Amino acid sequence: MALRIGTAGWSVPSRYLDQVPAGGSHLERYSRHLDAVEINSSFYRPHRRATYQRWAQSVSDDFRFAVKVPKSITHEAGLTDCGTLLDRFVDEVTGLGRKLGVLLVQLPPKSALDKPTANGFLRDLRARIDIDIALEPRHPSWFAPGVDAWLSEQGIARVAADPARVDGAGRPGGSTKLVYYRWHGSPRIYYSDYGAAALAALKQRLQNDGARDVPAWCIFDNTAAGAALGNALDLARQLQHHRDAGTTESETK
Repeated sequence: MALRIGTAGWSVPSRYLDQVPAGGSHLERYSRHLDAVEINSSFYRPHRRATYQRWAQSVSDDFRFAVKVPKSITHEAGLTDCGTLLDRFVDEVTGLGRKLGVLLVQLPPKSALDKPTANGFLRDLRARIDIDIALEPRHPSWFAPGVDAWLSEQGIARVAADPARVDGAGRPGGSTKLVYYRWHGSPRIYYSDYGAAALAALKQRLQNDGARDVPAWCIFDNTAAGAALGNALDLARQLQHHRDAGTTESETK
């Protein structure tokens, strides 16, 4: 199934050295065990195109990056009059080449739905790059009736977030051509480790998405205390075990 699992950033906390042994850069080590990563540092500061190119060269051909759109566009400019900012950002991230998989657009909690503004921004972004877009809105107006249908018309997938700030935010929405989960840590956001029961429930959801042949990403953002990498590795192992068991069963029939 078309599923990618990763974390926000590729740091390797010392407690996972036995699972991600030394040898190469942190990104190289990380990419031997997971097939996707979300670049969050792009939200806070720009990176040179050459830096993105170097990252792309550090990973295997089937590895993919999601990149978070800068806050200068989403939070400071509020998606308006940001053509110059978009030009710079797109020129930088296309250094990843075909290893760029998704652009993540996270909106501030106070950012209410303004369709003309959103339409203009999406039009300007699409004019510069043809790539899957995952949107993480956090204002209740984005979860009103009819908004998911409108997002689907725009070809935009709405993030399934945990914890969900708004009713409905925990479920994927918008375009059905991409599913993007962002698990931030619960009950303490960015810190809490997810237990076995939560990961088992997430595994089932991802398998259901995979059964529909929908490309799905699952990114753990509970990085503040280093829990994300462990959760991602655990989930990846569970899903691999499920795939292996299914292959063995089909071969014996």
